[in-house]
Amino acid sequence: MKIKIKIILAMLICSAGVVKAQTLPLDSVLEKVAANPSLQAYDAKAKAQNAYAEGAKNLDAPKLSAGQYQVPYQLSPNGGSFMIQGEQMFTNPAKLRAKEDYLKGQSKVTSADKDYLKNQLFAQAKQYYYQRVVLEKKLAQLQQTQSLLEYMLKDANIRLTYGKERLPNIYKAKAELFELDNTREELRDGINQRNILLNTLMNRDKTAPFAVDTTIALKEYEVAITDTAALANSRSDIKGINRNIDLQQLNAQMEYSKRKPDFGIQAAHMFSYGGYANQYILMASITIPIAPWSSKEYKANLKGIRYETEELQQKKLDILNQTTGQLAGLKADMGSKKRQLDNYQQNIIPALQNSYKTALQAYDQNTGDLPSVLNGIKDLQMARMTALDRLQELLTLQVAYEKEIEKY
Repeated sequence: MKIKIKIILAMLICSAGVVKAQTLPLDSVLEKVAANPSLQAYDAKAKAQNAYAEGAKNLDAPKLSAGQYQVPYQLSPNGGSFMIQGEQMFTNPAKLRAKEDYLKGQSKVTSADKDYLKNQLFAQAKQYYYQRVVLEKKLAQLQQTQSLLEYMLKDANIRLTYGKERLPNIYKAKAELFELDNTREELRDGINQRNILLNTLMNRDKTAPFAVDTTIALKEYEVAITDTAALANSRSDIKGINRNIDLQQLNAQMEYSKRKPDFGIQAAHMFSYGGYANQYILMASITIPIAPWSSKEYKANLKGIRYETEELQQKKLDILNQTTGQLAGLKADMGSKKRQLDNYQQNIIPALQNSYKTALQAYDQNTGDLPSVLNGIKDLQMARMTALDRLQELLTLQVAYEKEIEKY
């Protein structure tokens, strides 16, 4: 009785120590990936650029000077004066506004760059997640095959006792069963690797265990119509180009504002020596940036900006052209993979199941042999694994399609 109580207590302690791994659906994984440090770095960069823009309307520091003014080298109590002078230049307000707008525009480019990286990270996360799901399905399929082999091995050992089975066939069944251990170890290693990759993207403990939702929803992307306008509005790299074009326009406005003059004021007071009347200076100044020798720089810069804008426009058209071509290829490939997967599920696997059942029935009736049954199990296992490989390929294409259209 005491021994039984100890066993029960030991079982309760062991069961209490088993912690069920948290299940993370794909949406939860993507939500955590959105807080990746590399994305937060872009947020910090955008804030820094906005902070720099706050000082864009800063004026040049005033200038103060003091000292002897028009004092002769030959000492004389009646010559010269002591002068105090102040100067201030006032940058044209249009220049300051143009500079502020340009600096603010830089943060918008940074935000678009962040969205581009976010799309890349989301695609990686979805790819690793689906790979983990398929590996889990393969592991479950392996368990079914193991159950079949264990049943056949048990039956064959009974037959061996009565002399109705040969020993080499027993060893062959054992080898098939042991081979599953290697396959299982390979699948578990693959699952562990995907866990590490996903935890890295989620910025979690790299070895933290979690379960995945093995429910898979296949999309009908192969029949979708590509809308170029919608594509241009959804892709972050094209948005980034548009933000860069806007930034170049702001840069052009900043360069064009250099045509406007700046103003300055100068005031001075002189304490004259020798009883002479004190004097003062009050002068205003203005720059003349439209002078031929001072206007070459901004004119050249404006010309260069026009060429850079044209380059960005052509780059945007090239991305749209390349993307529509890639989407067409992905849709054709997805259609093919779906037809192959349907063929496995509707025809190949059922045919191999019937082949296995026929071999098993013949073996039960002593008209067949164990190797035929083992071959039937192996062929059925390979077909099911190949079907899962096709599913993985289809999911990879689906992720690639969503990456191109930036559907999170």
